[in-house]
Amino acid sequence: MTVSPSRRNTIALAAACLASLMFGLEISSVPTILPTLETVLHANFQQLQWIMNAYTIAVTTVLMATGTLADRYGRKRVFVVSIAVFGLASLICGLAQDALVLIVSRFLQGMSGGAMLICQVAVLSHQFREGPERARAFTAWGIIFGIGLGFGPIIGAAIVAVSGWQWVFLIHALIAIVTMALAVTGVRESRDPDAKHLDIAGIATLSTSVFCVAFYITEGPAFGFAGLTGLVIVAAAVLSFAGFVLAELRSTRPMFDFSVFRIRAFSGALLGSAGMNFSFWPFMIYLPIFFRSALGYDNVAAGLALLTYTLPTLVIPPFGERILLRFGGGIAVPFGLFVIGLGFMLMWIGSGVEHVTWLTLAPGCLIAGAGLALTNTPVTNVTTGAVSSARAGMASGIDMSARMISLAINIALMGFILTAGISSWLRSAMPGGIDPVRLQDLAQRIAGGAASVSDFPELGLLSAAEVAVKDALIQGFRLVLLYGGLSVWIMALASFVIFGGSFARKRPAQTGEAAKCFPRPSS
Repeated sequence: MTVSPSRRNTIALAAACLASLMFGLEISSVPTILPTLETVLHANFQQLQWIMNAYTIAVTTVLMATGTLADRYGRKRVFVVSIAVFGLASLICGLAQDALVLIVSRFLQGMSGGAMLICQVAVLSHQFREGPERARAFTAWGIIFGIGLGFGPIIGAAIVAVSGWQWVFLIHALIAIVTMALAVTGVRESRDPDAKHLDIAGIATLSTSVFCVAFYITEGPAFGFAGLTGLVIVAAAVLSFAGFVLAELRSTRPMFDFSVFRIRAFSGALLGSAGMNFSFWPFMIYLPIFFRSALGYDNVAAGLALLTYTLPTLVIPPFGERILLRFGGGIAVPFGLFVIGLGFMLMWIGSGVEHVTWLTLAPGCLIAGAGLALTNTPVTNVTTGAVSSARAGMASGIDMSARMISLAINIALMGFILTAGISSWLRSAMPGGIDPVRLQDLAQRIAGGAASVSDFPELGLLSAAEVAVKDALIQGFRLVLLYGGLSVWIMALASFVIFGGSFARKRPAQTGEAAKCFPRPSS
């Protein structure tokens, strides 16, 4: 039976969308089950962080390698294999009986998820070439990706309520089977004929550097940031990154081609990729904790409250594409980042009122979600459209590397800022001071949403302890919100400056893929 080209494209788009749905769900649904995992698997705060970070760090270890492999051996082939491994890893996660096994299986799930993500972007870039068709495909993909990320918390909470935490992972073993069938049927094979080898040195050095940075931030309070262990880890991160840069500059066919940074549109959009993960996405890991522990909501209510943060990501993406097509990436990407920052600053204000509720946070949540939607799909369209289609795997690899590296680091960094803010408040609130080791333990338990009033005998009355937990958590979250808002504004300004040079003067007519994504501004 022959499948028509248009139908085949539709099937390929469905495969890419289902793959993006699975990938997004495994980021956003897991935070809602962390309190359950803490109880069932007896996991501490660091282990809970690593259950999240193992996934995102693993994604970064394969992004560039997958781009190279897909360019060389075929994007369809690598896509299908990655879906199969993701389904298997999800099965192992669902069957895990202790935290260590879950962390290891999450790492395997992240590796296959990262490979799956790179391939779906490269597949869409190759399969949808025309401007309007390409824009529609990436918009649909962005919306489904947003559903996975946006509805993950409520989906995870509902699954736990109906069955058990295991099905948050096991459901993907079933979805993977359907996705594989669609990919085999609809995706056309494509490759880069110039891709000849795998950059082992680049893969090893970049992965080591990212892992060291995340490990240093996450475990630093335990071994001491300025201690010998901490300094050794920092040195390893710096040397590994230097080795990565050297390896890529010397390679005849680098997986991370630094020459693309001379394309201003690509570099400006890449800051958009990173900017979203300095703010919106890592904060979604911690926002359910705020709703549960500071506002007292159960898992389902917290998931529903989180919809104010995520629903705009589902309905606004078409407006982002329109802004991109009308004004170009130099306006669309920095504007989207600015809106995200505005939302964070409004949440910071809303969390500082006397009686904090989800309503005081809602305006900021809605605006931050709208900003994310205005940024997400234009960034992907710009980065892949700025280079030739033959190097789509490499371009999407750099794009997703920027996203996942910044996400992994900022999950750890926001956790550190949250804990530090809680520690600072407790230190000032506890009469007579408190032992530093106990202070760190209490701060981590509050940050993880696991502290109870019985943990604070120093305060005497249970009512005082309850207020202490809530106030400490709010103080920590306000620092995180301030960090997210200011950092994404800095990224927006940097992106605007980098884009601005290419839009500040009249340019010659554009051709090829870049012309589809960067139309000249109207006079």
